[in-house]
Amino acid sequence: MSVPKSFPSDIHHRIDQWLAGPYDEETKAEIRRLLEKDPKALIDAFYTDLAFGTGGMRGLMGVGTNRLNIYTIQMATQGLANYLLKQKKNSPHLSVVIGFDSRHHSQEFAWQAARVLAGNHITVYLLTELRPTPFISFACRAKKADAAIMITASHNPKEYNGYKVYWSDGAQVVHPHDSGIVAEANQIKDIQQIQLGAKNSPLIMTLIDELDQPYLDAIRPLQHFPKDNREKGLTLKIVYTPLHGTGITMTPHALADWGFTSMEKVKQQSAPDGDFPTVPFPNPEYKQALQLGTDLLMQTQSDILLANDPDADRMGVVAMHHGKPVILNGNEVASICTEFLCKVLSEQNKLPKDGAFVTTIVSTELIQEIATAYHTACFEVLTGFKFIGEKIHNWETSKPSYQFIFGAEESYGYLIGTHARDKDAIVCSCLLAEIALHAKLKGKTLVDLLNEIYKKYGVFREKQASVNFHPIKEEMEKMQTIMVHLRQHPPREIAGSSVLTIEDYERGVRWHPDSSKTEILSLPQSDVLLFRLADKSRIVIRPSGTEPKIKIYASARKPPSPAVDSSIAECDARLDALLNAVMKLLT
Repeated sequence: MSVPKSFPSDIHHRIDQWLAGPYDEETKAEIRRLLEKDPKALIDAFYTDLAFGTGGMRGLMGVGTNRLNIYTIQMATQGLANYLLKQKKNSPHLSVVIGFDSRHHSQEFAWQAARVLAGNHITVYLLTELRPTPFISFACRAKKADAAIMITASHNPKEYNGYKVYWSDGAQVVHPHDSGIVAEANQIKDIQQIQLGAKNSPLIMTLIDELDQPYLDAIRPLQHFPKDNREKGLTLKIVYTPLHGTGITMTPHALADWGFTSMEKVKQQSAPDGDFPTVPFPNPEYKQALQLGTDLLMQTQSDILLANDPDADRMGVVAMHHGKPVILNGNEVASICTEFLCKVLSEQNKLPKDGAFVTTIVSTELIQEIATAYHTACFEVLTGFKFIGEKIHNWETSKPSYQFIFGAEESYGYLIGTHARDKDAIVCSCLLAEIALHAKLKGKTLVDLLNEIYKKYGVFREKQASVNFHPIKEEMEKMQTIMVHLRQHPPREIAGSSVLTIEDYERGVRWHPDSSKTEILSLPQSDVLLFRLADKSRIVIRPSGTEPKIKIYASARKPPSPAVDSSIAECDARLDALLNAVMKLLT
C-alpha cells in the first residue's frame, strides 16, 4: 500500500522512510493499518518530531516520529550520546543512570536507551526495578554520572510515556543543554545512524536496590523533630496511595524510617500497573484520583492521606478536619511547608541568613509573603521544576550565593534538601507527616495551620482552568494562533478590574497598556503572559509544555482579617469571575 499523494510531502517522505527502512515488521504493519483505517492519525504520528519541553520529551506511545516508541527513544538517546561525547570529550569515562516507571513499555524503552549509550562506549547504570523520578536524580549524583534518563510520563494518562534527561548535577537539563541535545537528536535522520550495543554489553551495569539505603540516609537529617517523630510518630495515622506507581518502592520505607509507622495503604492502588485501572488520570491534582484514598481515610478515621503520582515526584494531601476530609491544593501545601520551615528554623536558630525559597511565577504569592516576613529571600522562576534545580546548581557554583531551603510549584511539586534536584514526593511526604504530627501534638490539624497563616498574612487563593486541544497538528497550531492574538490584542480589563501591567516572557518585557515604556524581565524567554490587575489579582496564561492545552492561572487576595471564611468565599468567587472572563477571551 502506497502513501497517498494528498499527504504533505514531508510527511510522505517520513512515512516512506519507515516503510522502506530497517524497522520491525510489527511497526510497518501498524503504519499500513493506519494508512487504510485512520490516515488522519497517521499524519499526526509523522507530522513532526517530539521535542523537549518543560518536562523533557513526552507524548503518546505508538508508531511515528511524533510518538514514543523504541526508535524515537533510540534517536533521542543517540542525540544525547553525541552531545555528551562533544561536551565531555576530555572525560575518559562517561556514564549515565537510567530509571523507569510503571508505564507500559517503560522498561523496554530504558533498555533501548541503555543499548544506544553502550554502543557509543558510554557506561550505563541501569536500574532493573522501577524507582521514583527523584530517586533517579539522587542516583545520578550518587554515581557521579554525567547524565541520567528517566522513562516516565509522570501524571499523564496511560497512553503517554516520556523521556526525562538530567545533567550531572542531578537537575533536569536546561539551556544550553536541552537545546543542544535536541539539535544533536535532530541530526539523526535515519536509524542506521544509531550505534546500538548488545543487551549483554559489559558497559551496561544493572542496579537493583543498592542505592535505596543511601537515599534514606541522605534524607534522614532533614527532620526537624527527630525525637518526636521517633517516639510519637506512631500516633499519626496515615493513609498512603502510590496511584499504581513507583512511590510504593520508597515512600513507605522513608516514612517508617522517620518514625511514621501507622500506615494504611490503599490496596486497590498499591500494585504498579500501567493501565491505572482505578483512575482515568493518575494525577493527585484531581479529586477523583484521591477518592479511594479519601474513602479509606474516612473509614479508618486517620489524620492525613498522602498520595504520590506514578513517578512519585508530586504529592497530594487530604487532611481530616473536624471529622471531614479536606483536600489541600498545591499552593496550600506549599504555604503550610513554608511557614513551618520559617517558624521552626527560626525557633531552632537554624534559619540561615543566606537562606532562600524558590517558587514559580504561576504559584501562590503567599510563599513570597511568608519568606519576606522572616527576612528570608524568595525567588520566582519560570514554570517547570528544572528551573528550581538550576537555581540550586547556580548557588553552589557561584558567589555570592544562597542556601536552598525549600522549592515549590503549584502543581503539587516540592523539594526540601539538595540530595535530589527535582521535585521529590518521597521526602516531602515525610515532611508533611512531620508537620501533621507537630500540629496534632498541639491539638491542631493541617487545616488549622492554613487558617492561622491566612489570619497572619491575609487570604491568598488560586485556581486554574485549561482550554484543551487534541494532540494533532491543526489543534496545536490553533493554540499558537490564540497566544499570538492575545499578544497583539491584550485586554485592558478583566472581570471588571483594569489591567495595570502585562508581563510578556516571550518578548522579555513588562509594560502598562497605556504607556509606551517597557521594562526588561530577568527570566529566560518563555511563551507566558502575566496580567496584574488593579484589585491585586493576577492572571497567568501559558501553553502547557507537556500536554495539548492552554493553562490559565488566577489568583486573588484579601488583607488579614479574623473573618477568614468570608475572605475565602470572596476570593473564590473572584477567581471564578476571572477564569470565566479569560476563558471567553481564549475560546
